[in-house]
Amino acid sequence: MVRHMNFSPRQLFRIAAVAEAFTWLGLLVGMYLKYVTETTQAGVWLFGRLHGGLFVVYLAAALWVARAERWGWWRTLFALGASVPPLATVVFDRWLARRDPERPTAAATAG
Repeated sequence: MVRHMNFSPRQLFRIAAVAEAFTWLGLLVGMYLKYVTETTQAGVWLFGRLHGGLFVVYLAAALWVARAERWGWWRTLFALGASVPPLATVVFDRWLARRDPERPTAAATAG
């Protein structure tokens, strides 16, 4: 029997935030290797593509959770803006978890 995973918008947002941050970090390491040590371009090639895709996924997840949880404009803009500085998506997610903990949904409590 295949069990389907049902992620809430907030859970998907958290996954996207962490994944986007890790690929940002990988891209920074790749840029260091390419431009400072001049040893390889592989990090930029790989993490540039991964980060580009996950950047878009994070933006879509932020808009989805903003709509689902009826965020105000400022919170939504900060979530979108967090995608620009390295690792800021994780900082925003941690702030959000402390300020507004996720409430269990009916599907999550139905077992």
